[in-house]
Amino acid sequence: MDLSGDLARINASLAAEGIRLRLEQRGRKLNLRGPLPCRQTPHTTRTQRLSLGLPADAQGLREAERTLQLVDLQLRRQQFRWDQWAAQAGTEGSTGERSGDANGIASSNAAAAPRLEHQLEQFEQAFFEDPRRRRSAAGSRSTWTAAYRPYLRRLRSLASEHNLPLGTELLRITLESYGEGSRSRQQCATALQALAVHADLALPEDWRAQAGGYGLHRARFRQLPSDADILEAFLLIPNRSWRLAFGLMATFGLRNHEVFFSDLSSLRAGGDRVIRVLPTTKTGEHQVWPFLPDWVERFDLHHLGDGREALPPVCTDLRRTTLQQVGRRVAEQFRRYGLPLTPYDLRHAWAVRTIHIGLPDTVAARMMGHSVAIHTRTYHHWITRRDQQQAVDAALARLKA
Repeated sequence: MDLSGDLARINASLAAEGIRLRLEQRGRKLNLRGPLPCRQTPHTTRTQRLSLGLPADAQGLREAERTLQLVDLQLRRQQFRWDQWAAQAGTEGSTGERSGDANGIASSNAAAAPRLEHQLEQFEQAFFEDPRRRRSAAGSRSTWTAAYRPYLRRLRSLASEHNLPLGTELLRITLESYGEGSRSRQQCATALQALAVHADLALPEDWRAQAGGYGLHRARFRQLPSDADILEAFLLIPNRSWRLAFGLMATFGLRNHEVFFSDLSSLRAGGDRVIRVLPTTKTGEHQVWPFLPDWVERFDLHHLGDGREALPPVCTDLRRTTLQQVGRRVAEQFRRYGLPLTPYDLRHAWAVRTIHIGLPDTVAARMMGHSVAIHTRTYHHWITRRDQQQAVDAALARLKA
């Protein structure tokens, strides 16, 4: 069975998470390869192969992913021991070192790991089998990789550290391992809540309060770029293709990856300039209007009306990449050019611009591809100010009358 496509996707996700280990297929078996401690000198590492003894099929691949996560955990905690592995390791460089222990699942400090791994495997399977997610397979993979997998990895690590089974206490410890008010904490709360529902676990009544809020950190309230800041940053980009990508995000408030997954034909001369974000994106199909409309000309976006060839040559084949990787490519380019803002600064600035203009929150949320509840929580600061100002203006008008 040829697993090259699945292996490429998994290894790309591992690289995105900063994990240096990789899975590979050798004939009909799966192996793990990467920097592992030398047997004679454990304090040094060399690229080596660990034979997992698993068949190269779909079930074996799932088991190999779990085994790799366990090995990575052991390496990070400096608990990896060759004598715990019975499978045969390949060569160190090209010579080879033998390993010892069977299927790589047992660990002296993880007695409950098989049970937890089984529960998490069932949760992952249920996630992808949800009919609502089948409509956008690529978006579901991106959501799992970015919004679920990192927090489940943290949960695994803490379960091993505290010798805890899956339960309310483990969920609480995992949530509290992230800083209060951070976006990571909120995303972790969302992932763990979904896991709790799947596992039929009761969460504390104040779980939402413990989550610490969603969206922009308070310290960033005054750091969003002004329209003038955005126009100045645009001039710092030397590459025409990336200037177009920048202008598209600034004008339409797109997520990083949505730049490359949108129908831009309406930007042609005579078009209505309402672009369509494609169903393959994180939150599915939605339409977006330009704010500010004159930025279409300011950023020369009409050049994109005949196709995305004018955009940077970023791989968008979701059989070989993920939405998260595409988005990361954009963020890296912003840093490479030394821009004084991030891609999401442009998106947040677009949202705040619509608030000041007076666009209804329900409409703005739909254009941004998220719920009204998330929109309200994220931009509460500006929405509250707008609503209060409207009330003040109405009161003053009555006073003058």
